[in-house]
Amino acid sequence: MEFANKEYFILLLLLIPYVLWYFLYRRRNEPTMRVSDTSAYLDAPHSWRTRIIHLPMLLRCLVFTLIVIVMARPQTQDSWASRTTEGIDIMMAVDISTSMLAEDLKPNRMEAAKNVATQFISGRPNDNIGLTIFAGEAFTQCPMTTDHASLQNMLRSVRTDLSAKGLISDGTAIGMGLANAISRLKDSKAKSKVIILLTDGANNCGEISPITAAQMAQALGIRIYTVGLGTNKVAPYPVPVAGGVQYVNIPTEIDEKTLQTIASTAGGRFYRATNNKELRQIYDDIDKLEKTKLTVQKFSKRYDVFAPFAFAALVLLLLEVLLRTTVLRRIP
Repeated sequence: MEFANKEYFILLLLLIPYVLWYFLYRRRNEPTMRVSDTSAYLDAPHSWRTRIIHLPMLLRCLVFTLIVIVMARPQTQDSWASRTTEGIDIMMAVDISTSMLAEDLKPNRMEAAKNVATQFISGRPNDNIGLTIFAGEAFTQCPMTTDHASLQNMLRSVRTDLSAKGLISDGTAIGMGLANAISRLKDSKAKSKVIILLTDGANNCGEISPITAAQMAQALGIRIYTVGLGTNKVAPYPVPVAGGVQYVNIPTEIDEKTLQTIASTAGGRFYRATNNKELRQIYDDIDKLEKTKLTVQKFSKRYDVFAPFAFAALVLLLLEVLLRTTVLRRIP
């Protein structure tokens, strides 16, 4: 615990003259009664009131001390905690085009990709992981971080209706998705830098071709794993109609040749995932990558914690007043 206004503790010195005044000078002003002989009172028992006669004074000192503590503003301590871990830098590039709603993977391609990606993140607590999403355009959903709880929340919020709402253009810009992920990894100091690309289609838009992006990754020492989601033929796709949903079969148009070229160019591997089990196969290969040391810093915020001291001061003050005006009341 730290105090924002430590200078207020100097006020505690005022307790010294108060205690001296109480025991040395205050008694002179108290009412007294003269008797010729006090021997009759020597063996008289002491009541409990005489034993706590100085309790109000002690309570006043405690109340004053607590008030000074409140004025000094006790706070929880700011702290930077650094730890060194073993991990790699990973950017996940996830296709969010509308075709990801096809239901050949359960419950659909998008949810299957999110579920498996979430499990992957949970299984690599020491890695620096980020998330890029793309359709006709690409942008970073979450920069690389070791705060995997926040990353998973952002991943769960990913939706395929961004293009339907006009927020981004529809399509499959694989090259743009890779370029966005590469921009996040290019300044990384890690020995192992990885991009995991998940898509269910072929590149059909974007200003950067997938092969060019793969060559950029190769030049920067970034390894790319490509994953093609979907069955080999057709897939049921939900189409909203009046009063419900109608399913139509759409062809699966995964450009395996391009995905294989991307992976081979950037030193990775191509996977074809027709179910969740095959999608998880990527974990074993990434676990074999060389790991590098990361220094992680955590920051804790400072909060005021004066309320308990203020409450205790109020309770002790009320107790002092109650004792002084009832059981320890003096006459006159």
